[in-house]
This record gives sequence, structure tokens and C-alpha cells, in this order.
Amino acid sequence: MAEPTAIVKCLVWDLDNTLWQGTLLEDGDVKLADSVSELITELDSRGILQSVASKNDHDQAWKQLEALGVAEYFVLPRIGWGPKSDSVREIADELNFALDTIAFVDDQPAERAEVEFHLPQVRCYDAERLPELAALPEFSPATVTVDSRRRRQMYQAGFLRKSAEAEFQGPSDDFLRSLELEMRIGRATEDELSRVEELTLRTSQMNATGVHYSISDLRTLLADPYHEVLVTTLTDRFGPHGAVGLQLLAKHAGVWNLKLLATSCRVVSFGAGSVILGWLGDQAAHAGVHLVADFRRTERNRMMEIAYRLAGFTDESCDCRAGLPAPAQQDIQRLHLLPAPCAPPPTMKLHTVSLQGA
Repeated sequence: MAEPTAIVKCLVWDLDNTLWQGTLLEDGDVKLADSVSELITELDSRGILQSVASKNDHDQAWKQLEALGVAEYFVLPRIGWGPKSDSVREIADELNFALDTIAFVDDQPAERAEVEFHLPQVRCYDAERLPELAALPEFSPATVTVDSRRRRQMYQAGFLRKSAEAEFQGPSDDFLRSLELEMRIGRATEDELSRVEELTLRTSQMNATGVHYSISDLRTLLADPYHEVLVTTLTDRFGPHGAVGLQLLAKHAGVWNLKLLATSCRVVSFGAGSVILGWLGDQAAHAGVHLVADFRRTERNRMMEIAYRLAGFTDESCDCRAGLPAPAQQDIQRLHLLPAPCAPPPTMKLHTVSLQGA
């Protein structure tokens, strides 16, 4: 069987006679074809990042991109006079993308050959193929999640956040306060299910059980009044972090069972897991029920176990476990939360739904 085509994660554009019609330094007046503008927005909506590797005067070229109304779509542009292979490599390195997930489009055969020689993993395309790119398998991800559609904004916010942290002078808690973090915990919507499935599949270090839930499984749980499928999102003054956490909660008489907690590793330093567990503990306490969490130790999720212990979960016996169905896997532990209500840290605002009486 043929292996599936690897999806392009970033398309790097040449400018002259590729992205726009004409040569900027010679013609002065260049134009953007409607078809190219549509391709840029279509790839962006699919979660494919776009950048620039062009031999041009940087300030003049960037001003032209702004005038054409497309500058915002390009991350980490490299506009100068060095080899384009160097530019493409720098873009891949800063994005932390493997070279085989990068594509490059240029009208000049010599420029494509230079990139292909130094970076053979990068897929190169003649500008004449622009009309067909959107239909190619490598530019057609099977699933486009809510976060995919805002991937560019998330990366742009991340670059600004990283730069601000590097320049910040003072304690790390003060920097976190300066971010104006806002966490929202709410019930998952149908539109969010593909991203929720992705969290159960891809998160390993901050996944409490490692159990994967398909979209079909999640849709069934959404329709069940005795289950909560909760999604955590995070934003700050620079922009969105996107969906960063998932909680699957089964409600039984007298006890709530947290069947899965998964959070993105990107937000570990913000204490996201502790905030979520503290909020769940408060909700259970106000509802007058015990809270029990499933946990399965793996080689990678030690940090998640620490988060549970710090939040007050223990493996001490409790009668509340007796009425719970058997866990999905035999090696899953059931940890009981000792009463330990927890307010969100002063570095973060918390917006939530109420689970009481549901």
C-alpha cells in the first residue's frame, strides 16, 4: 500500500512573478492576481502557514505586501539577498517544522534547483502550478479543526509572546501577570470535536490515561446527560493559545469520575492543569459529591501525576469508588480528591460553566 502523502505545514513564497505579477525593483507597480489572493486565504483557512523567501529590498517588498492587503498572512518572512535555501531553512528551524513539511514555490528554475540541492526534503513547485496547489493531496489536510483555522494567529501571538518574555526583566510571576491570561472552561461544541479528538491522540506528557477517544465516542458522550465533555481554551494580550485542555467527566450518584484530563504541553508553565483540577474540585464540593480521577502511569506523563498530587488527589481508599464502573484499562488507578478547594492563581482570570445539579 502507498503511504499517505505528508501534509505541507508551511508554504514559502517567492515574490516577483510568483506571488505578484511583475518585478518590484524594475516595474515598481506590481499586481496580485485574484486567484493568488484566493489561494492565500484558502491555505490559511486550512491551517497551512505561509512565509516568504525573496531576493528583494526588505522594506520596499514588505510595504508592497501591506499595500496589497496580504502581509498579515505571512509569518517569519525572509526578504534579502542571501541564498533562498538559507531562508527556507531558517523559517523551518524557527517554526520547529521538519523540512519535509515545507514547500517552496518560485518561478525561477535556478532558484528552485538551489533549494532542492541544499534541502532535498523540501517540496518545490514552479509558479505555473499555483492554480492546482489547493487541489493537491499535500495541501489538503483530512481534518481542519477549530484551532487549525486560527493557526497563523496562534503562531504570530507566540512569536510576540516569546519576544516579550526575552525582553522582560523581573520575576516569572510578574511576566505571567503581564500576559493578562484568561482561561475559559466550557462544554464542547460539535465544531470543537475534531480538536478534542486531536488532544486525546497527540498529548502524551500531559495525558492522564493515554486513552484515545474518537469523534464518534465523543459525540456519544456529548449526547449523554451523565457525561460532561469540557474544553479549556486560553488567551492572553498577544492572542489565542487555542484549545489547550480536555476534561471528560462521568457523573454518578455521590461521585464524579474524571475519566480523562489532557492538556497541551504548551501551557504547562502557566499552571493550566492545576487550575483545571482546582476548579473541578470546587465544582464537586459545591455539588456535594466526591471527585475521583482515573490515572494510568506511562513513561511520559510523570508531570501529570505530579499535578494530580499537588491538587490533593490521593490513592487512599474511599467507599465512593465502589459504585463506579470498571476503568477502561486494568492498569488505571482511581485517585480520590481530598477536600482542597482552589482559587485560580492571581496570574489568570477564569471563566467557566457551572456543573452543579447537571
